[in-house]
Amino acid sequence: MHVREALRGAPFIDDLPGLHLLAVGEGWDLVRVPAEAGFLALAWLRTTGEDIGPVLYDRPSARLYFAIPTSTDDTWRDLPVRLLTRGSWLVAPNPYRAHEYFGGWCELPDDNTLTDPEKLRHALHRYDPAMEERPLWRPSNAPALTPTSAASPPASPRQSALQRS
Repeated sequence: MHVREALRGAPFIDDLPGLHLLAVGEGWDLVRVPAEAGFLALAWLRTTGEDIGPVLYDRPSARLYFAIPTSTDDTWRDLPVRLLTRGSWLVAPNPYRAHEYFGGWCELPDDNTLTDPEKLRHALHRYDPAMEERPLWRPSNAPALTPTSAASPPASPRQSALQRS
C-alpha cells in the first residue's frame, strides 16, 4: 500500500480535525530526522534531481519524516535518526489542507514514489552540525562586557538613576 492510499483509508483523529492516524510498515517505512538536518537533506535531494517520496514536517516536534521502502534497518545505525516501521503510527494532516500549527507536507504523497534510502543517507551525511557556528546564549538582560569590535571600548554596566549614599 502506498502512502497516498494509506492516507485515504486512515481514520481521522477525533479531537483534531483534518488529522489522520497512519499505520507505518505496510509497503513503506519512515525515517524521522531532526528538522534542521532534514531540511538540508531535502534541499540537497531536490538540487540533485533525485526522486523524493512523501516528506512530512512536524512543526511542534521539529522533525521531518521521509517515506522510504521497507527493510532498511541496518542503514541508519550511525545517524541521529530513527526508523519507524511496522508497529509505529504517524499523525498526518490531509495533504491538501495546510495546518499552521502542525506543519504539513513538504513533498505530497501523490504517487507511488518513495525516497531512495541510500540517497537519503548520503544527503544526511552531508549535514555536519559541528560545522555550524551557533551564538552563545546569554540572557537578554545580561550586560555586554565585551566590545563589539576591536575599535570600540568595552561597555560598562548601567548605573542606577538613584544616588547612593
